[in-house]
Amino acid sequence: MTGLQKKMTDREKILEAMQTPPTSGFFVWDGIDEDDRPATADELRKGIELTHTRRGRPSGSEKTQIALRVDKAVLEAFRAQGKGWQTRMNEALKEWLKEHAA
Repeated sequence: MTGLQKKMTDREKILEAMQTPPTSGFFVWDGIDEDDRPATADELRKGIELTHTRRGRPSGSEKTQIALRVDKAVLEAFRAQGKGWQTRMNEALKEWLKEHAA
């Protein structure tokens, strides 16, 4: 029997054991320590809602994604300032437009 076959056998045993919960349940709360109490379905749902953050560009944003070539030194200077370098670069371009309006 090869190692892969043995691992698959162990995996199958684990999956089979997970399908049938123990008769006493997976967890029994002693009723004493509130920190050990399992969360209710409602508490879990609220926790997920509170921690869920939307990814991507905020709706209503006027920004457009483009490919832009800049000098390596310029890019490194903005990145060296840390997180938010793209926003700072955008602000610098806005300032340039104010000064050089057509």
